[in-house]
Amino acid sequence: MLDFFIDFYLKSHPATIFVLGLLCVYFIALVWIFIYRYFSLKQWISKETASLEALLLGAPTVSELSYLSHFIKTSSKIKREIFDLSTFSATKDATRGLSFLSIVASTAPFIGLFGTVVSILDTFSHIGQASGTMSVIAAGVSDALVATASGIFVAIFAYTFHQVLKRQSFDLIGLIRMQSDALLAR
Repeated sequence: MLDFFIDFYLKSHPATIFVLGLLCVYFIALVWIFIYRYFSLKQWISKETASLEALLLGAPTVSELSYLSHFIKTSSKIKREIFDLSTFSATKDATRGLSFLSIVASTAPFIGLFGTVVSILDTFSHIGQASGTMSVIAAGVSDALVATASGIFVAIFAYTFHQVLKRQSFDLIGLIRMQSDALLAR
């Protein structure tokens, strides 16, 4: 197996190796962002759920751990504007990292395609210099397509992670709005 990677490295164009390296960095970063944000949002959602349940069971105000408690403390009177501000602030905090995932999802296939095009151009230039058969062309093109496949692979995970985190953020903001509405209804 190691021989396969060494052979691939030696036959590939430097631009293709660079593209594959960049896609590896993208993949590592998006997995790290997803894991970090997923568990932090999950923890935040559990705090807001507990606060909402306590509020609905008759608690006088939101839990001390709730995101809204910081905004309620700053105001002497509960107003819709304070809750709107807290919702905007929570949305900003909850969606942190989603832009990077979106950028990776949209650019990774193009980065992979760039590596493929450069590698195919390199294959054709080698064919022009030597007598190439169809097997030489096929081997060069198949090696070149690894970059496109890698770009699509990274984009699929980036898009999936983006959607999962976006849904969690939506659920979190819904919990915060429900707490705001419950307090305003009193």
